[in-house]
Amino acid sequence: MSATSTLNADLVLEGGGVRGIGLVGAVAALDEAGYRFPRVAGSSAGAVVGCLIAALQHAGEPLSGLEDIVKTIDYRRFRDTSRLGGLPVIGGLLALLTTDGVYEGAYLERFLTGALGDLGVRTFGDLRTGETDPTYQWSLVVTTSDLSRQGLVRIPWDLPTYDLDPDEFPVAKAVRASSAIPFFFQPVHVGKATWVDGGLLSNFPVALFDRPVGTPPRWPTFGVRLRSKPGASPITHRVRGPLGLGIATIETLVNDQDGAYVDGACTVVRTVFVPATSVSAIDFGLTKEQSQALYDAGLAGGRGFLGSWDFEAYVRQCRS
Repeated sequence: MSATSTLNADLVLEGGGVRGIGLVGAVAALDEAGYRFPRVAGSSAGAVVGCLIAALQHAGEPLSGLEDIVKTIDYRRFRDTSRLGGLPVIGGLLALLTTDGVYEGAYLERFLTGALGDLGVRTFGDLRTGETDPTYQWSLVVTTSDLSRQGLVRIPWDLPTYDLDPDEFPVAKAVRASSAIPFFFQPVHVGKATWVDGGLLSNFPVALFDRPVGTPPRWPTFGVRLRSKPGASPITHRVRGPLGLGIATIETLVNDQDGAYVDGACTVVRTVFVPATSVSAIDFGLTKEQSQALYDAGLAGGRGFLGSWDFEAYVRQCRS
């Protein structure tokens, strides 16, 4: 860390599959400027990166370790088909019909269980902040979508409504649920509830930690989005195959659902934009060159954001 003092900011990370490597680059830029993150929230890929940030800080480890951990992820293993799903030609369809997902999603949970465990984090109880306000009691919040209740679940905040103890709930399981793209990965079942990708209902919950309007924030909340800044020319990419069509359909719904708010001036001004939509969220055959390009785009986006960020001006214009 090159800065001589530590700055606080809460952090909210957008989902986006393998594009999440761009989030790591953006965090590296904030880290080199001296920022630490008392609270982190994310959906899908944002939940993956967010839980690792929270765990590194819990362990007192430098955030530079985030890149090292992410580099050990074998994205090809995200295609973890069951024995039935591995059958030629019809395996994917049979897996979808019998388990509600072409792939299991177990690799991600196993990977995170190990990586978080190495940093002393297993459950949300390990990520207690010591604050008394329920909104700020944990340093990590991940979102998932409950198809049974047809609503957004903010883990660990909403776990008591499922008769679950937040301090006993595994972080890796929560992140797996947040990343379970419908039809692509098997949903996570919790009791009678069925949880899938948090991005389905809120892919960029940037207001999650905001204090009431008129109450000055103690520090800023930064968001990181995996797209170009509003107003830039959109990127057109081909959609191929039934799975590609399904993912593109979900992404289109997700990206447009909160457009009026997330593209508003007071959200844009506190958001790091990482142009990453040229890469498919499910491109698990990502090359090293593509991975490095995503990281570099995040690093450049973060540095560019910090060059114009003015917390006092933001508070005057948006929080007074």
